Amino acid sequence: MNHSKYSGATDAELGFLKEIVRMLPASVTVQDAHGDLILVNDAAARHLGMDGSRPTPDLTQRREACQQAMQAGQPVVAEESVHDGTARQVLLTTHRPVRLEGRDLLISASSDITEQKNFEDQLFRSAYFDELTGLPSRRVIEHCVKGILARDRSDERFALAFLDIDNFKHINDYYGHSVGDALLVELSKRLGRDLRETDMLSRISGDEFLLLLSPIKSEEEVAEFIQATLKRLTAPFFIDSSEIFASTSVGVSLYPDHGRSFEVLRQNADIAMYRSKNNGKGSAAFFDSGMEREALARMKIEQSLRLAILEKRFCCAFQSKVDIRTQAVKGIEALVRLRDDEGVIQAPGSFINLAVELGLIDELTHLVLAEIVRSIDLINDTFGAEASISINVAAKQAGNAEFMRSFAKALEETGFPNRFMIEVTEDAFVATNHFQSEILPMFRKLGVGISIDDFGIGFSSLSALADITADEIKIDRSFITDIHKRPRSQGILRAIESLSEALGMTVIAEGLESYEELAYLQAATKIRYAQGYYFARPIFLEELKLATPAVSEARVSIASRPAQQNRQGYSRAGGYRR
Repeated sequence: MNHSKYSGATDAELGFLKEIVRMLPASVTVQDAHGDLILVNDAAARHLGMDGSRPTPDLTQRREACQQAMQAGQPVVAEESVHDGTARQVLLTTHRPVRLEGRDLLISASSDITEQKNFEDQLFRSAYFDELTGLPSRRVIEHCVKGILARDRSDERFALAFLDIDNFKHINDYYGHSVGDALLVELSKRLGRDLRETDMLSRISGDEFLLLLSPIKSEEEVAEFIQATLKRLTAPFFIDSSEIFASTSVGVSLYPDHGRSFEVLRQNADIAMYRSKNNGKGSAAFFDSGMEREALARMKIEQSLRLAILEKRFCCAFQSKVDIRTQAVKGIEALVRLRDDEGVIQAPGSFINLAVELGLIDELTHLVLAEIVRSIDLINDTFGAEASISINVAAKQAGNAEFMRSFAKALEETGFPNRFMIEVTEDAFVATNHFQSEILPMFRKLGVGISIDDFGIGFSSLSALADITADEIKIDRSFITDIHKRPRSQGILRAIESLSEALGMTVIAEGLESYEELAYLQAATKIRYAQGYYFARPIFLEELKLATPAVSEARVSIASRPAQQNRQGYSRAGGYRR
């Protein structure tokens, strides 16, 4: 270590001072007016590569900061990065000019802030970049778009695309979340291919992405690029020995045609994306004003739905499951209906999917159960005390252990849980959410039956059916409609019937609406039970309380009807408005 001797200090004192400075954990250097180092302690020697422990770093930035401090006569604080291969060390250095004994000197002291900088970098990446895919976050792409908008150039055009992976929840449930995460990584790589430096792909939520294409010349140019991207996604993904097919629905908005702010452009791209999903998924749609009207209508339904729950404007109807050979009522299915502001009863297609999407379906299911418990005497008088009572549970609910535990407890508290049958779609069984191994036993213990609803239109197959432990299987009405005229449906029906019989499941034909369909089932199958408008439309609780003609009709044995009346049945298309 270099030093100068000052008058008044003994050699021992100077030696003691030299050792203290040498051993300081902070690096300390002293330079003269010419930039020559006259003092370097051990820490500084290591940082500057002067002890031979590492290659000498590039000190250009440090020299410039030193010159600036000397010329200005003011302290300069600077961050210095020292790299050793892949390792990085960050120093916070203060260069302070001083005058001692008539000499102009520069004292530089550095502290190691590597750990702090690594933590700051981690915070920055977590705030601005997606941890899984490494893509920019929503705030980054929003900042970028707002920067383009701030330039306010009339000739500048760009596109904002909203991308959503189709059926990603099913993929997650079936293959597991680790495979789902790996799929997101691989899919993001394909989506980001062929992007220019001025373009940006961002992951904004679990299975949603935003794509900025800037600049653009025309809508046709954007459409061509999006179609090429979608085509690239049609190839399978090979993850953990699984061959996975994934598609993406895309909605596109253009600046300035479809908005002049980030939020409006993003919202309109989102609206267009929903249109592409409704058109069959795996496709793209550009925003137009008609979509905005549809979105407003959907928002109105959403607000009405939330208000209806608060005002308890939901009601229950019951439809019989009938023995087609003895005409006895085997059970009933509880159906939830919404009464709108004008008192008109709305079919479930207008609100059930939205209720699931908004997380309101759990409350609706509990409301249905509460209505059944309050009206159990009327139900028994109408349909018989032995008739089972089916309640629909959405696949999303079936995979939610917390909800299913609360629902099982509510069924137990009714005092007659063995009267109930839970109807779930086949998706709940084939997903890897442990419905059969963990959730199903809770209901088995209570004596609650399990029914597979809408079988034949989901993701499973006859081979998957062999692994399902259910009491009842309801064949979707798409197979039953005009069954007497459709040989292919007849063959599928026989296969389902045969396998269900071997597994000990009761088969119910859904959507029976004509005498010809009934006659075929009676003559050509072993199916015993059916449900549909041929027998009776759903009967509302209000009708049970008022003992209307419809209730009287439900109490009369079907066998006593004249054949012509049976042939006519009820019309599903007629609906029920009051």
